[in-house]
This record gives sequence, C-alpha cells and structure tokens, in this order.
Amino acid sequence: MFEFMNITKALADENRVRILLALNGHDELCVCQLIDMLQLAPSTVSKHLFILRNARLVRGRKQGRWMHYRLNTNGSPPAVAGAVEWMTRSVAEDPLIQQDDARLREILTEATALKCGA
Repeated sequence: MFEFMNITKALADENRVRILLALNGHDELCVCQLIDMLQLAPSTVSKHLFILRNARLVRGRKQGRWMHYRLNTNGSPPAVAGAVEWMTRSVAEDPLIQQDDARLREILTEATALKCGA
C-alpha cells in the first residue's frame, strides 16, 4: 500500500507528470534542463524530483555540480513501469506536453546545454 500511495502522490501533480514525460523521451536529463523546460525555481523542481525519487519513479546521479535524472526502469517495482506507460498514453497529446517536448528539443540543441555537461 505504501508503494501505491507514493506513486499516486507523485502522479498527482502536473509538473511531476511533465518531468516524467520529459524523462520518458530521453535517456537522461540534467536538472538544469528540467528547470529551463518547466520555468520554475530550482528549489521547486528539486522538491518535485525528491517526491519522484521517493516513489522510485526516477533515479539520479551527480556529475560535477549537477544532478542528472532518468526514469527508474531497473530495479523498480512493476507498478512503476505500468504507471509511466498509463501516464504517457493518457496525456501525450496534451498541448502543454507537446509544448514541453518542443521546448526541451530547443534546450538540448542550445549551446547553453553544455553548461551542465549534458
């Protein structure tokens, strides 16, 4: 029950869903790229990532001064893969998600993306 509640809590916020969908389309993203995509304060994005980590939906690794995140596909409970799959099917066509995808493509091609070592 604890695992289920953590996953549903993590999916209950629009910005966390946006983060998960961005990660679903990429192998790994730097927190600076997520901050740029979401246009939120770093502390807010960090709080969202903390909740996603607690639900075991994402995992992070530190590289220099930046954290890089990816979907937790190895060692995660089966419910995690199902939740991400369901979420992707449910909102992939949403205009905000499509806007995020376009913005993230811009971010990844900008020279400033190099600042985090991505």
